[in-house]
Amino acid sequence: MHQYTARITWQRQDAVFTDKRYSRRHDWHFDGGAVVPGSSSPLSVRVPYSDPAAVDPEEAFVASLSSCHMLWFLDFAARAGWVVDDYVDQAVGVMDQDAAGHTAITRVTLRPVVRFGGERRPDNAEHERLHHAAHEACFIAHSVRSEVLCEPGLAD
Repeated sequence: MHQYTARITWQRQDAVFTDKRYSRRHDWHFDGGAVVPGSSSPLSVRVPYSDPAAVDPEEAFVASLSSCHMLWFLDFAARAGWVVDDYVDQAVGVMDQDAAGHTAITRVTLRPVVRFGGERRPDNAEHERLHHAAHEACFIAHSVRSEVLCEPGLAD
Protein backbone atom coordinates (compact mmCIF):
# COMPACT_ATOMS: atom_id res chain seq x y z
CA MET A 1 0.00 0.00 0.00
CA HIS A 2 1.22 3.50 -0.81
CA GLN A 3 -0.09 6.78 0.58
CA TYR A 4 0.04 10.08 -1.25
CA THR A 5 -0.51 13.39 0.46
CA ALA A 6 -1.50 16.88 -0.48
CA ARG A 7 -1.94 19.81 1.89
CA ILE A 8 -4.37 22.46 0.66
CA THR A 9 -4.16 25.89 2.31
CA TRP A 10 -6.42 28.95 2.00
CA GLN A 11 -6.69 32.15 4.03
CA ARG A 12 -9.47 34.73 4.08
CA GLN A 13 -7.10 37.72 4.21
CA ASP A 14 -9.20 40.89 4.68
CA ALA A 15 -12.36 39.76 2.85
CA VAL A 16 -15.72 40.00 4.62
CA PHE A 17 -16.44 36.42 3.50
CA THR A 18 -20.18 36.26 4.20
CA ASP A 19 -20.84 38.46 1.16
CA LYS A 20 -19.19 35.71 -0.97
CA ARG A 21 -16.61 38.22 -2.28
CA TYR A 22 -13.58 36.29 -1.15
CA SER A 23 -10.73 34.88 -3.19
CA ARG A 24 -10.90 31.22 -4.10
CA ARG A 25 -7.12 31.26 -4.70
CA HIS A 26 -5.31 28.69 -2.56
CA ASP A 27 -2.16 26.59 -2.61
CA TRP A 28 -1.57 22.88 -3.12
CA HIS A 29 1.49 21.64 -1.19
CA PHE A 30 2.93 18.26 -2.22
CA ASP A 31 5.25 16.00 -0.26
CA GLY A 32 8.18 16.57 -2.65
CA GLY A 33 8.10 20.31 -1.93
CA ALA A 34 6.16 21.53 -4.98
CA VAL A 35 3.61 24.25 -4.33
CA VAL A 36 0.98 24.76 -7.03
CA PRO A 37 -1.43 27.68 -7.07
CA GLY A 38 -5.03 26.47 -7.10
CA SER A 39 -8.35 28.21 -7.57
CA SER A 40 -11.93 27.58 -8.49
CA SER A 41 -12.53 27.59 -12.21
CA PRO A 42 -13.45 30.98 -13.68
CA LEU A 43 -16.27 29.01 -15.36
CA SER A 44 -17.71 28.38 -11.89
CA VAL A 45 -16.75 31.53 -9.97
CA ARG A 46 -16.07 34.76 -11.84
CA VAL A 47 -12.82 36.69 -11.81
CA PRO A 48 -11.53 38.35 -9.58
CA TYR A 49 -12.74 35.78 -7.05
CA SER A 50 -11.14 33.02 -9.15
CA ASP A 51 -7.58 33.13 -10.41
CA PRO A 52 -7.49 32.03 -14.06
CA ALA A 53 -3.70 31.56 -13.85
CA ALA A 54 -4.08 28.91 -11.13
CA VAL A 55 -4.98 25.25 -11.62
CA ASP A 56 -8.59 24.41 -10.85
CA PRO A 57 -9.68 20.98 -9.55
CA GLU A 58 -11.37 20.08 -12.83
CA GLU A 59 -8.19 20.78 -14.82
CA ALA A 60 -6.15 18.83 -12.28
CA PHE A 61 -8.49 15.86 -12.62
CA VAL A 62 -8.11 15.82 -16.40
CA ALA A 63 -4.34 16.34 -16.15
CA SER A 64 -4.02 13.52 -13.62
CA LEU A 65 -5.71 11.05 -15.97
CA SER A 66 -3.64 12.24 -18.93
CA SER A 67 -0.37 12.13 -16.97
CA CYS A 68 -0.98 8.62 -15.63
CA HIS A 69 -1.84 7.33 -19.12
CA MET A 70 1.27 8.97 -20.59
CA LEU A 71 3.60 7.56 -17.94
CA TRP A 72 2.32 4.03 -18.53
CA PHE A 73 2.49 4.49 -22.31
CA LEU A 74 6.13 5.58 -22.07
CA ASP A 75 6.91 2.61 -19.84
CA PHE A 76 5.31 0.09 -22.21
CA ALA A 77 6.93 1.68 -25.27
CA ALA A 78 10.37 1.51 -23.65
CA ARG A 79 9.83 -2.12 -22.63
CA ALA A 80 8.90 -2.94 -26.25
CA GLY A 81 12.05 -1.25 -27.52
CA TRP A 82 10.36 1.72 -29.20
CA VAL A 83 12.00 5.14 -28.91
CA VAL A 84 9.55 7.94 -28.07
CA ASP A 85 10.83 11.41 -28.95
CA ASP A 86 7.83 13.36 -27.70
CA TYR A 87 4.28 12.95 -26.50
CA VAL A 88 1.63 15.68 -26.43
CA ASP A 89 -1.91 15.16 -25.16
CA GLN A 90 -4.67 17.73 -25.59
CA ALA A 91 -6.96 16.08 -23.02
CA VAL A 92 -10.50 17.39 -22.59
CA GLY A 93 -12.90 16.85 -19.69
CA VAL A 94 -16.63 17.48 -20.00
CA MET A 95 -18.71 18.56 -17.02
CA ASP A 96 -22.37 17.57 -17.22
CA GLN A 97 -25.07 15.90 -15.15
CA ASP A 98 -24.39 12.26 -14.26
CA ALA A 99 -27.05 9.53 -14.04
CA ALA A 100 -27.85 10.54 -10.44
CA GLY A 101 -28.33 14.19 -11.44
CA HIS A 102 -25.05 15.39 -9.89
CA THR A 103 -22.76 17.80 -11.68
CA ALA A 104 -19.68 15.76 -12.52
CA ILE A 105 -16.86 15.33 -14.99
CA THR A 106 -18.76 12.75 -17.04
CA ARG A 107 -16.19 12.16 -19.76
CA VAL A 108 -12.48 12.68 -20.28
CA THR A 109 -11.07 12.27 -23.77
CA LEU A 110 -7.34 11.79 -24.13
CA ARG A 111 -5.88 12.82 -27.48
CA PRO A 112 -2.22 11.82 -27.31
CA VAL A 113 0.01 12.45 -30.32
CA VAL A 114 3.26 10.52 -30.18
CA ARG A 115 6.39 11.00 -32.26
CA PHE A 116 8.65 8.00 -32.39
CA GLY A 117 12.34 8.15 -33.22
CA GLY A 118 14.88 5.45 -33.73
CA GLU A 119 15.41 3.19 -36.71
CA ARG A 120 12.16 1.26 -36.42
CA ARG A 121 8.72 2.54 -35.56
CA PRO A 122 5.54 0.80 -34.48
CA ASP A 123 2.67 0.37 -36.93
CA ASN A 124 -0.81 1.70 -36.11
CA ALA A 125 -1.94 -1.56 -34.51
CA GLU A 126 1.08 -1.65 -32.17
CA HIS A 127 0.64 2.03 -31.34
CA GLU A 128 -3.00 1.44 -30.39
CA ARG A 129 -2.03 -1.68 -28.41
CA LEU A 130 0.40 0.41 -26.36
CA HIS A 131 -2.34 2.95 -25.58
CA HIS A 132 -4.78 0.17 -24.67
CA ALA A 133 -2.21 -1.36 -22.31
CA ALA A 134 -1.53 2.07 -20.79
CA HIS A 135 -5.25 2.61 -20.21
CA GLU A 136 -5.59 -0.81 -18.58
CA ALA A 137 -2.62 -0.10 -16.29
CA CYS A 138 -3.55 3.48 -15.32
CA PHE A 139 -4.58 3.37 -11.69
CA ILE A 140 -5.95 6.91 -11.84
CA ALA A 141 -8.43 5.82 -14.53
CA HIS A 142 -9.39 2.88 -12.30
CA SER A 143 -9.80 5.22 -9.33
CA VAL A 144 -12.37 7.54 -10.81
CA ARG A 145 -15.14 5.92 -8.78
CA SER A 146 -13.04 5.61 -5.64
CA GLU A 147 -14.48 6.08 -2.19
CA VAL A 148 -14.01 9.61 -0.82
CA LEU A 149 -14.09 10.00 2.95
CA CYS A 150 -14.17 13.21 4.99
CA GLU A 151 -12.83 13.30 8.55
CA PRO A 152 -13.31 16.95 9.62
CA GLY A 153 -11.59 18.69 12.52
CA LEU A 154 -11.81 22.12 14.19
CA ALA A 155 -8.83 24.37 14.89
CA ASP A 156 -8.62 26.08 18.26
